[in-house]
Amino acid sequence: MSLIVQKYGGTSVGSIERIQHVASRVKQATDQGHSLVVVVSAMSGETDRLLGLAKAIQAVPAPRELDVLLSTGEQVTIALLSMALEAIGCPARSYTGAQVHMLTDSAHNKARIRDIDAARVRADLDAGRVVVVAGFQGVDEQGDITTLGRGGSDTSAVAMAAALKADECQIYTDVDGVYTTDPRIEPHARKLERITFEEMLEMASLGSKVLQIRAVEFAGKYRVPLRVLSSFTEGAGTLITFEDDTVEDAQIAGIAFARDEAKLTILGVPDQPGIAHRILGPVSNANIEVDMIVQNVAADQRTTDFTFTVHRNDYDKAMAILHDTCAGLNAREVLGDPAIVKISLVGVGMRSHAGIASRMFEALAVEGINIRMISTSEIKISVVVDEKYLELGVRSLHKAFGLDQAGEGKTT
Repeated sequence: MSLIVQKYGGTSVGSIERIQHVASRVKQATDQGHSLVVVVSAMSGETDRLLGLAKAIQAVPAPRELDVLLSTGEQVTIALLSMALEAIGCPARSYTGAQVHMLTDSAHNKARIRDIDAARVRADLDAGRVVVVAGFQGVDEQGDITTLGRGGSDTSAVAMAAALKADECQIYTDVDGVYTTDPRIEPHARKLERITFEEMLEMASLGSKVLQIRAVEFAGKYRVPLRVLSSFTEGAGTLITFEDDTVEDAQIAGIAFARDEAKLTILGVPDQPGIAHRILGPVSNANIEVDMIVQNVAADQRTTDFTFTVHRNDYDKAMAILHDTCAGLNAREVLGDPAIVKISLVGVGMRSHAGIASRMFEALAVEGINIRMISTSEIKISVVVDEKYLELGVRSLHKAFGLDQAGEGKTT
């Protein structure tokens, strides 16, 4: 008998019929002898509805009161799912985040989990009940309700699995696993049977929307086996696990991309210590996150050109800041391009295989795709290209590295 934590997102519990479908899936697992804790999100659209109500009263809702409001979405779901389980003869008990004492810090709307008191959950499991827990929420040391931010139910599930030392944490979504890339871009994308935590973390940070980054980090830190499955179709999904010998043959696990990128360049700044801070300091102070950075020394050897990327939503604000910086540094010019994308190859096999970068650049060159920026790490290579080349770039790389073939990225 295994102890399994299952998490179902908003689309999986978006109607009474879907809640009943989840209940039948849960009962099937208990009939097989497994003990189950089920973590659920609010029904699809409910969080947005509640947020709309709050903003109708207060343009910038008070963070503490907003958490009190938003946490009610999951409370509805846990009660309905518990009723659905009881209706089919499966004993169940529901708990809010506060009731299982999911202790967080006091950062309302984006709290982080500190501890979980799993005693009540264990007692119910020992009594043969399914425990249904509200995701996305917790309670701070003052007893105030907190929420974990968008996608926080994934983190709730992983944290619960870690606290219970569960055999597996299963994340049920509207996709049936992790693919080599987005099947909507590349029809030949292939579902992976397994992927390492390192690779999944890179994929998530580089644009893949399958799992929340914090959940993957948490699972990796506490060594919680994680599996992504579909709520609507049967299948084994994708297991996210630790690196093992099987990765020797797999050069590339997948291709991630980010559409909403923008590039900014300040030309002709003095080439001297402290310049990077003088450029990026004001950007950081404006709470703008910088991604890729490239600095090139100009031909005169006394000035440099400094380029960086930000999220496209921050482009106008960053450009205004950079124009002020340009004047203060007596730089020559500020240039910007809000129509770029980032494409990334990810794979732990890069550590032991040379020539990945050159093959990537060759594949893009064959298609006439110009690379604007490059960034690398041990297990990823990212390039910035013009937005119009996104689909062509992803497809050409997918084919060049044989990701549509069995063997998870094996190439000949």
